[in-house]
Amino acid sequence: MVGSSSPALVARDHEPAAHSLVPIPTRFFVTSGKGINKTSELNAFDLALLQAGIGEQNLVSVSSVLPIGIRQIERTRMARGAITHAVLSRYSGGEGEVISAGIAYGFRTDSQGGYVAEGHLHGTQKSLKEFLKWRMEEIAHFRGVELRRIRYRTEELSIPMDHYGVCVAACVFLP
Repeated sequence: MVGSSSPALVARDHEPAAHSLVPIPTRFFVTSGKGINKTSELNAFDLALLQAGIGEQNLVSVSSVLPIGIRQIERTRMARGAITHAVLSRYSGGEGEVISAGIAYGFRTDSQGGYVAEGHLHGTQKSLKEFLKWRMEEIAHFRGVELRRIRYRTEELSIPMDHYGVCVAACVFLP
């Protein structure tokens, strides 16, 4: 039943990951990159992904929940072509523009996981961080929880004349 609050449904929210039929990530890393290219926006995007270390993966966009018990690791190499789940922020622009893309992430104070917010804008990293802070505060407010320290990963790019530019930031989930 959708919306039911029966004990059986509530209990499943707190079962260990080993009992889940769907994969639950146990690790994550945060990365970012930027790319500039004269030929195309797509080439600039490819360069940004390569700089972020995720340009050889098949990225699958996911929403923004950090599972209970997940731990952050340093960026790691992954197999070429691996299906890779990520919260991805991407922003493209043209000549003369300043663009930013980034993510914010934080864990709940009750140790029940955490959340990731992605964002992008025409403007500076400083403006983007203010926006991401607001998004994280809203995420916590909607759920009636408090977050520990919020962390950020952002990229800013001033795009030269006759070029395309792309900024990316990602929270990459691993088994």
